[in-house]
Amino acid sequence: MSFTSVEFILLVTAAVVLYYLVPKRFQWIVLLAANYIFYLCGGVLLTGYLLAATVCTYAAGLALERLNAKKGQLDKNLWKRRKKSVAAAALIFNFGMLYVVKYLDGTLEVLSQIAGRPVTQINILVPLGISYYIFQSCGYVIDCYRGKYAVEHNIGHYALFVSFFPQMVQGPISRFRDLGGQLTAQRNLDFENLRSGIQLMLWGYFKKLIIADRAGVLVNTVFDNYDSYSGSIIALAVFFYCIQLYCDFSGGIDTARGVAHLFGVNLAENFRRPIFADSVADYWRRWHITLGAWFKDYIFYPISLGTHFQKFSQNCRKHMNRYYAATIPGIFALFAVWFGNGIWHGAEWKYIIYGLYYYVIMVLGMLLEPAFVSFCSKLNIDRNASWYHTMQVVRTFILVNIGMLIFRSKDIKTAITMLGSVFQPWHGKSNFWQLAFNRGGLFKLDFLLIAFSVILLYFIGKKQENGHSIRELILAQPLPIRWAIYIIPIVLIIIAGAYGPGWGVADFIYAKF
Repeated sequence: MSFTSVEFILLVTAAVVLYYLVPKRFQWIVLLAANYIFYLCGGVLLTGYLLAATVCTYAAGLALERLNAKKGQLDKNLWKRRKKSVAAAALIFNFGMLYVVKYLDGTLEVLSQIAGRPVTQINILVPLGISYYIFQSCGYVIDCYRGKYAVEHNIGHYALFVSFFPQMVQGPISRFRDLGGQLTAQRNLDFENLRSGIQLMLWGYFKKLIIADRAGVLVNTVFDNYDSYSGSIIALAVFFYCIQLYCDFSGGIDTARGVAHLFGVNLAENFRRPIFADSVADYWRRWHITLGAWFKDYIFYPISLGTHFQKFSQNCRKHMNRYYAATIPGIFALFAVWFGNGIWHGAEWKYIIYGLYYYVIMVLGMLLEPAFVSFCSKLNIDRNASWYHTMQVVRTFILVNIGMLIFRSKDIKTAITMLGSVFQPWHGKSNFWQLAFNRGGLFKLDFLLIAFSVILLYFIGKKQENGHSIRELILAQPLPIRWAIYIIPIVLIIIAGAYGPGWGVADFIYAKF
């Protein structure tokens, strides 16, 4: 069930009405029912994966709790081994299930290439949102293992946390301590929650239907026939893909957060204006924040704080200056994060290269930082100057565009070919427009609508970057202006949204990861 479908709107409307009509002690049951109705629309058999992940991690939490209660009764080493065994069994089961349904066919494809002969593939249908609920439920097990919070005893409450339907399509990836209590809280109808929820949903639909799906027409046309276009068109398509991916992903997250607001639930922020990032590291601190936090807490820190790694860090401090002694160990731990980030997107070489591309850039930035500081000092370059910051933002945007080219291309060979074509002679202006829009599937009016929307996104983001709340700014306006702000996006979505005759159904891009 797509977020942009009529069925989804009807499900949300019915769930909200029932949620506030039933006795408060039953509100969580309404949410749980809505979760499984949403998921069952994708297929009864696929729901089995969700149930398996839920039951397995719920049981693991209870087992870890019982072991924690026996801490003083068992031998310390035996107690630790049993805890590790329980946690490991749950993680192996869940990540094994994820591997089979999402990565096994990709692995078989790689083996067939190595062997030089075809290998029979399984062709298992990937369940909607499996990466998100597996990561979310496994995070719960790890936190229970670490004793961060009390284990949930009510399996219904826990199932509600794992399956909360607004975040099922593409996140955000929530933690039990942040979301669990919110989902089971008893609430009165709050019109402020309804208003803020609808506002977020409208903003999400605007990004998705007005910008992302429209930009996707040109992107699909050029990437599917890249050898037919000049460098200028390739560059435009990559730029449009950056716009498409951001508006598609962030629009989906805004919609999810908006739906959650209708029930009084606050989902974690997943984007913080990445277009204003002044480095690749800063970009990834702003993009898909919850995934980055998951990798940091459950991969980076366990590796960097491990016994063997600490010994390595001590050796570095003995033989290196303070900066490199602190930096070098983190570089090795960071490799696992970015390799995992690439694999998370899919079992294809391009995704692995995509992750390692950002890893190399970040490592080079860290290693060259002292030399660069010295260079700027000798030339009296003020690194705090506005022009310097602008240059950093532009540089980061170019590097991200190259990363997006790798991400969107069919394979690495295609990405290299397309990147090379950017540096070939560009066509003249008239030919550029002809190729871009007449053959790219868009008209000049579409381009103007995208340009207007992107400019609007930029200025809104700039206000937020400067510490302003857009919602407060809207509420401070006179009533006619406020209503105009609410009505105009609705009208634009209805009139100019990329849906209906002439438009294909465009699922959210990150829903497949």
